[in-house]
Amino acid sequence: MSTQPLNSSQVRVVGGTEHSWCKAVLGGTGIAVLAILTTKNPDISLLRNALHKLQNSHPIIRSRLHYNPSGNAFSFVTSPSPFIQVKSFNQLTTSNILENLYNKQENQNTSPLHLILEHELNQNAWTTSGNSSNTKTDVFFASVYALPGAKWVVVLRLHASACDRTTAVSLLRELLTLTGMNEEEKEMTNKTEVSLAIEDLVPKGKAKKTFWARGVDMLSYSVNSFRLTNLKFKDTKSPRSTQVVRLLINPEDTKKILSGCEARGIKLCGALSAAGLIAAHSSKWRSSSDHQKKKYGVVTLTDCRSILEPPLSNHHFGFYHSAILNTHVIKGGEKLWELAKKIAMENPGLTSSSSLRTSLISVFEDTVIDESNDQQKQVGLEDYMACASTHGIGPSIAIFDTIRDDGLDCICVYPSPLHSREQILELVDGMKAILVDAGKNADEN
Repeated sequence: MSTQPLNSSQVRVVGGTEHSWCKAVLGGTGIAVLAILTTKNPDISLLRNALHKLQNSHPIIRSRLHYNPSGNAFSFVTSPSPFIQVKSFNQLTTSNILENLYNKQENQNTSPLHLILEHELNQNAWTTSGNSSNTKTDVFFASVYALPGAKWVVVLRLHASACDRTTAVSLLRELLTLTGMNEEEKEMTNKTEVSLAIEDLVPKGKAKKTFWARGVDMLSYSVNSFRLTNLKFKDTKSPRSTQVVRLLINPEDTKKILSGCEARGIKLCGALSAAGLIAAHSSKWRSSSDHQKKKYGVVTLTDCRSILEPPLSNHHFGFYHSAILNTHVIKGGEKLWELAKKIAMENPGLTSSSSLRTSLISVFEDTVIDESNDQQKQVGLEDYMACASTHGIGPSIAIFDTIRDDGLDCICVYPSPLHSREQILELVDGMKAILVDAGKNADEN
């Protein structure tokens, strides 16, 4: 639907997938966070100016979500000018936030960057966006946290309807480019209108094909659609939040794993999915303790930009992913490469029912590749973590994978206290062991 002027702003009604995210975020799924650890004190004014340039270039992050209670409808209302402000937390305030988080025993060995990421994943500015009392909410927020030892964490938090993983990757790279430039070099193309939703860019004549008709809406679900095995729930009554566990594999072992994938013509997501299913099936935390074969669900998220009409670039901000649901029967004793090939070869069924809700694992079809460069060094980037919340509708574990400086870096997201950190740490440690062992034996079938 084309945009229309409203009080000097532009308005576009959200598409079907975007509307699903508007509903999901209310419950805690779809808060996208990029947390950047830097050794250089960010100049708040320069950072704000860089973010304003990004807002000028990408109208969707210059928008607010408008809710019309009479029609139960959401729209993007795009401001003619950028408006984001940077919220700054001094060292004392940051220390108080971290102290409250460190009071939990399970957080004792967790880094400040990790805890700030989790803290931001659970800051939901949109909990009232579906109520008449608060009808407009920004889709983009920025904060800076000061840490001891001359370090800072810059955090960008976005609504998922405006930010899929491809958007988050491009956002980081464009921000690093802008903050590393001289002021006079910071020229970007200004755009006025939010682009069309994914449903409005489906190639002509293909809207009724299975891929498009059923795959776009990844958040609809029916609890009774499938009888799938999941991890054992630890606490179903307490309020939920999102937590993460990080899976790191050194460059040497990562190279062997990638070589094993390449030799078999499969993507890394197949190996990650297989490792997750094998680890879960052998885990003491499985929802069923018997040793019979069980059926599990795996959701693979696929970026559709290149197959839309017209095709979109990776620098086209918004949400343009579809979900593919596969189910796999695991009996125990499967080898990683055997199962990974099966996962890669099966013809997936895209579904609008029971995808994220009933799946054990969610992965991305394509892995992000990131190498350290002069831009990162210039701005003092030491580390970063990026993912989205999952404690509303979501899988047991969502994996955001990156190959960083030749090593595998996975942010594994899960709903807490539905699952405990101990439970997910054991699962992730099991996945790592399975992947590393398979890499070392990649010549075997």
